[in-house]
Amino acid sequence: MIESLLIANRGEIARRIIRTARRLGIRTIAVHSDADAGLPFVTEADEAVEIGPAAPAESYRNADRVLEAARRTAAAAVHPGYGFLSENADFARRVREAGLVWVGPDPEIIELMGDKINARNTASAAGVPVAPGTVEPVTGEAAACEAAADIGYPLMVKASAGGGGMGMGIAQDEAGLRKQYAAVSAFADRVFGDPGVLLERYYPDSRHIEVQILGLADGTVVALGERNCSVQRRNQKLVEESPSPALDADLRERMLTAAAQLGKAVGYRNAGTVECLVHGGAGAQDFVFLEMNTRLQVEHPVTEAVYGIDLVEEQLRVASGLPPSVDLTGVRPHGHAVECRVNAEDPIRFLPGPGAITAWVEPVGNGIRVDAGYAQGTTVTPAYDSLMAKLIVHAETREAALAAVRSAVASFTIEGPKNNLPFFTELLDEPVFLDGAYTTSVVTRMRAPRPSQS
Repeated sequence: MIESLLIANRGEIARRIIRTARRLGIRTIAVHSDADAGLPFVTEADEAVEIGPAAPAESYRNADRVLEAARRTAAAAVHPGYGFLSENADFARRVREAGLVWVGPDPEIIELMGDKINARNTASAAGVPVAPGTVEPVTGEAAACEAAADIGYPLMVKASAGGGGMGMGIAQDEAGLRKQYAAVSAFADRVFGDPGVLLERYYPDSRHIEVQILGLADGTVVALGERNCSVQRRNQKLVEESPSPALDADLRERMLTAAAQLGKAVGYRNAGTVECLVHGGAGAQDFVFLEMNTRLQVEHPVTEAVYGIDLVEEQLRVASGLPPSVDLTGVRPHGHAVECRVNAEDPIRFLPGPGAITAWVEPVGNGIRVDAGYAQGTTVTPAYDSLMAKLIVHAETREAALAAVRSAVASFTIEGPKNNLPFFTELLDEPVFLDGAYTTSVVTRMRAPRPSQS
């Protein structure tokens, strides 16, 4: 096992990685911006290095400063968490070139699967279903319209190099396509440095289902169940659960098999997630590949709860060339888990609402876990994502888990910044969510104007 670990991230995920590393006897090094100096992850690490101001480009996304901190602290390995540099193939290469262990897949795999079109083509070649769409980047409105005529509307217009729900729009017709193409291409060029656009058939009222995979040191790839991530606002997830109430046994097995198959086809090592869309009604459901995330997901705790494993430990074991802590080919899911992303945002329009935290009381109880990046007396700044904490609940059944979530949300106290806890209370009264029949449109429908009563 590696002896020391630099966590190239912040907030709740840095704190969560530190927790596992400490249990394994690994020395931890936190890097942080000046704005984050007072956060819990900084004080909980064995060593901490300030690497720049609040702006991510000058701190958490600055590979030179992160690597210099690793050199100064004699770190043996780097864990990127999610976001920031986690899916940056060049950074992964530089970590290895510096003689450090990279806790993640090979840089070549990050590069291959980080491009949506390459990922889609790779998945198709591996026998994974894909939606009708383009097999190379579309350049120019005329080419986009020509391709759309073959694919058919409605269409999803995506930044080929994008990820995390950023850089995408829906086109219902040619006029909409021209508008979305211009917007997405410009956004992609500005944010990702690549204006390439992918066109893909859009499936309204679909379900966003993802499969957790883990590529082991000996080359085995295991699929550790699925997560339903369909509760979203602006293509960003708010609630995840496992197992999905929307899948029958046959579809679940096909999805798990396809995800492991894709991992094996690319020689995947470490933790990754194969994201899919499930479309069609009861008895006629099918799935298509969406994208692959070559890192640890925000929502990994629901898989940990259901399978009784520590995915960060397994990541560290793979990176160290060690076998898993248990026989992962034989583990079976137990019970039901739900995760709520507690954000510093208003619960109606979901606009960020940062500020100083004057009160912070976390729920406690059997089956309740809180992965928090903040505490009372700390401040949520506008420099970063609005995620403050993740509330995870595990119980024997979905009904028991939802009841426990309701109780936990009610006892979670946050004062100072805005927070979306009231949204979860509202969601837990939504019949379509309670019966498990919800799709990615659930939040939009909850926020749709109500008919006036005359």
